[in-house]
Amino acid sequence: MINASMIKEHQEVVGSDGGHVGRVDHVTGDQIELAKLDLGSGLKHHMIPVSWVSRVDEHVHLNLSKDEAKARWTEKH
Repeated sequence: MINASMIKEHQEVVGSDGGHVGRVDHVTGDQIELAKLDLGSGLKHHMIPVSWVSRVDEHVHLNLSKDEAKARWTEKH
């Protein structure tokens, strides 16, 4: 399990295929909110669970591909 405190604002989030998913706006509990001012996010805030994160280095790496993550993320209301 990834420690959510390892995830920092503005880090790039990438899928298991290396594809750009978005950038971290902030972490709230077990959810990562992606910045809306990012072309990868469609200019909307999206939420992804920390449980999707496989590792954190200079990027936040997901255990889903870019397309899988975008199909399953939720839009912030």
